[in-house]
Amino acid sequence: MGGVSIADRLVAVRDQVAHATVSAGRSPEDVHLIAVSKTQPASAIREAYAAGQRHFGESYAQELAHKAAELVDLTDLHWHFIGTIQTNKAGLIAPVSERVHAVHSPRHARALAKKHSPIQVLLAVNLGDEDSKTGVQANDVLAVCSEIVAEDGVQLRGLMTLPPNGQDPAPFFEQLASLAEQGRAIGLPLTELSMGMSGDFEVAIAKGATWVRVGTAIFGPRRSR
Repeated sequence: MGGVSIADRLVAVRDQVAHATVSAGRSPEDVHLIAVSKTQPASAIREAYAAGQRHFGESYAQELAHKAAELVDLTDLHWHFIGTIQTNKAGLIAPVSERVHAVHSPRHARALAKKHSPIQVLLAVNLGDEDSKTGVQANDVLAVCSEIVAEDGVQLRGLMTLPPNGQDPAPFFEQLASLAEQGRAIGLPLTELSMGMSGDFEVAIAKGATWVRVGTAIFGPRRSR
């Protein structure tokens, strides 16, 4: 991607998102782009911000807190925490995050709400039964959602997933959308689906994604921490 600016790549990704949204017969307001900025310097975030991007995703609590402090002058920048939750890092995550996308237990939601309330969360779902990934198993999703909804100061918004590497992501995205539909049928507030990354966000949009998390297609190769 040498010689291509972050702004240029951002335009290309936005065009792809818009095309996929129209192709799926959905409204442009239905799908939101999160620029995954983990390991990227603050200067890269500023460049994407200058090109109109407002939602950014981070996976490491300390990195999020550091960048939020460094970029505090960008008052309409919205942070999304998309990494694995550690309860002892809730104080770094909750005060600056518009949404936390990978909550996978009521305990995590409770810890976040104690540091900032109300806190908006999505439940992470492990649809591939992968030992290497955290997340709730499909059969437990509705029960865990019901527990999270009952937590004071927690606003459950939807579900999040990351499909297994090397497999067709479409069935996993369909399954997540189906779980959300089942939840809504019993009164759970599962209106948001966080799914789809640089290699499969167009498929995710076709299956109902409302948040797509795109990093390398915008910023280029991830930097080492």
